[in-house]
Formats: sequence, C-alpha cells, structure tokens
Amino acid sequence: MAIVRIPDLNRTITDTDEIRDYLSSLGITYEEWAPAHAVAPDANADDILAAYSAEIERLKAEGGYVTADVINVNPSTPGLEAMLAKFSREHWHDDDEVRFIIHGRGVFHIHPRGGDVAAIEVSPGDLIRVPAGTHHWFDLCAEREIRAIRLFKDPAGWTPNYTETGAETGYQPVCLGPAHIPPQSQTG
Repeated sequence: MAIVRIPDLNRTITDTDEIRDYLSSLGITYEEWAPAHAVAPDANADDILAAYSAEIERLKAEGGYVTADVINVNPSTPGLEAMLAKFSREHWHDDDEVRFIIHGRGVFHIHPRGGDVAAIEVSPGDLIRVPAGTHHWFDLCAEREIRAIRLFKDPAGWTPNYTETGAETGYQPVCLGPAHIPPQSQTG
C-alpha cells in the first residue's frame, strides 16, 4: 500500500481512498491490485506479464498503451548508479509513466505547477500513472530493489526532459514504510 507525504504541509496520508482522491486531484491515477496474482520471486518477465495480462490489457485499452515490459532493478544491476541518477532529477516525459510494483519500494516525488511537492512511496500491489508532462523524480528505497510492470504508448519508451529547477535538492528521498506510519491517516 502506498504512503503519501506532503512535506511542506507536514501531512501524511495512508488511507487508500484518501490517497486515491488526493492523487487524483494532482492528475495521478492510483490503484491497488493487492492481493493480486501470485508470481514466484524468481519469475521471469513473460510469466509476470502473463499473470497480469487481464489488467495490462485493460490499461492498454483505457490509456492507449501499446507495449508492456518488466523492469527488475537490484543492487547488482550493472550501471545502477547512472540509471538512478537519470531519474532522481526533476523531469517530465512526453508519455505517461505507468508502473505496477511487484517487488521492492520507491518514491515518486510529484511537483505540480504551483502546488506542494508530494512524495508517493510505492510498494508491491501499487499501480501509479503519472501523466505526460508532469514534473517529477524517482528514488529507490534503501533496499535499492524494484520490480515493476511498465506500460508505454511509444514502444521505444521515453526519455526524461529535465526541468533544471533543482527542486529535487530540497526533498529527501526517504522511504518510511508502513512500520513508521500510525495506523490511521493523518491530515493537517
């Protein structure tokens, strides 16, 4: 289950409906697919895509996506630091960024124009769609692992368009996890 923090407002949201409503107000789609399909920890990409084929086809039909793949990042991934550096700076894409998290955790920082930055910690079972043109950045949590289904409108994928604002330097890439959050949603 996702956790949303709005650091500048000292606000944390943990209730699924509140998360969905808040993110929707930013143009972000959030769904929970848990409990979802059981896939083995060492399942290959084809097995994962087959297990989630109905959900993938629904998203393709709804969003015009033409391809799906699986990204699997862990501490032994070659070039991990360079890869992470590409996405930990504020940027935007010409295509939606769609991720369904199967394993691991990460934080999407969303920087709405004229609004407060929101940190969305995603974990297994979370689906997030960051629309094209949305300013954001992404960091892995301390475990430095994530496995996710990605969907694209352009089969070649997308590249980041950097904003060069430096906004990401004012926010820590901190993952809290559910053990650090009180059981009820906080508003403030």
